[in-house]
Amino acid sequence: MMFNSVFSFTQQKLNFLYENSLFLRNVDKLIFILIISVFLLSTVMSSDVIGFVALIAVFLTIVQILTKPNDKFEPNHFELWILAYFMVVVVSLAGSSLFALSLKGFMKTVTYLGFYVSVVHYLKHNINKIPYILGAIGICVGFESFIGLLQNFSHVAEISTWQDVSSLNPEEVMTRVYGSLKPYNPNLLGGYFVAGIPALFGLAAYFAYKKHLKSFITSICFALLAVIVLFLTGCRGAYIGCMVILTGIFLVCAKFLWNKYKKFFVSIIASCFVFAVSALMLVASLRKRVFSIFAMRQDSSNSFRFNVYQSSIQMFKDNWLLGIGVGNKNFREIYGLYMKTGFDALSAYNIFLETAVESGIFALIAFVGFLVVMLKDGIKFILSSGKINEVIFVAAAVISIIAMMVHGLVDTVFFRPQIQFIFWTMAAIISAVVNNNSCEN
Repeated sequence: MMFNSVFSFTQQKLNFLYENSLFLRNVDKLIFILIISVFLLSTVMSSDVIGFVALIAVFLTIVQILTKPNDKFEPNHFELWILAYFMVVVVSLAGSSLFALSLKGFMKTVTYLGFYVSVVHYLKHNINKIPYILGAIGICVGFESFIGLLQNFSHVAEISTWQDVSSLNPEEVMTRVYGSLKPYNPNLLGGYFVAGIPALFGLAAYFAYKKHLKSFITSICFALLAVIVLFLTGCRGAYIGCMVILTGIFLVCAKFLWNKYKKFFVSIIASCFVFAVSALMLVASLRKRVFSIFAMRQDSSNSFRFNVYQSSIQMFKDNWLLGIGVGNKNFREIYGLYMKTGFDALSAYNIFLETAVESGIFALIAFVGFLVVMLKDGIKFILSSGKINEVIFVAAAVISIIAMMVHGLVDTVFFRPQIQFIFWTMAAIISAVVNNNSCEN
């Protein structure tokens, strides 16, 4: 990589400074603290604060690469798709009719991708820190679970119209919990659970393998609590994402349990199915919420999304090459020209359609290419590797990313920083583990 020659030059020139600087020799520890802080702060702080902490981590990573001897970038082949995506976004920014608004969205993209590079670079030399990162995500998910549970028992009032109650009986109206994530929105909390629950199940599997019984029980209890509170959010897209998570967990577990514990494994699956059916039969509000997924235009929320999809597709047709410029503020300004009367929207409610509208067809191809190649490498590693620890880490990351993408077919909370940072961290875990093993081979 051509940048490595530049890094080598600066490292030689700054070698004396590095050897005699306590700060530079311990910058790895600071980067780790900042990575953990991004997740912890995401539960209570604003997007600007979370982004600022992430940018500090990016800055320190650059400082480290410029000064630490023999440090360099070793990108995976699927990271070339990220580079292609970023280059298309730059071109889209340059051609945007609303440059100032697009620039704000572009800077968010730079922050997310920079954070991804920071996490990948850190994990390259610190694979053993993955459990701590998953643990930080798990702690945050557990915290939000408790907040959501309290909100449910206190029957917290809606901040805005989050469900169509026009055809519901009082017992069918759900108290939709939203946690402490800002801006307060049950769909955001649902998406956050979809992104973070695999980390808890991954930790449970890791502790089970290490035979740490207390840690295993704690992790599995937090994971199950999070699943329960996920359904209390009333986020139907998150319900679908949760089904993806559970399916992924069963498939990965089958690799280790099917041959020796077939009957036990089947009984667990059957028990989960019976529990889910019982919940739908006994809880009227949950049953009504789930069945509303299939109501199509008869549900106002569904109808609203269909209208947004139609308008967004027209936006894409008119701006298919470079898009309108990245960023939800930019989207909202342009969407006003296409929206149906009374159906204003903040986003396209589909992450792939949103990407195409904002940055054009080539950005969509690059983003999908990145996902496909990365997930392909991750799944190949899960199926072929004998390193149980790392298989667990990669499996948790793969399941999380697939679940986020499925949820993203009907929502765009994916673009909120609380979820974005988890997404890029999961991608970094796959990249670091797969790259480390390919170097060993």
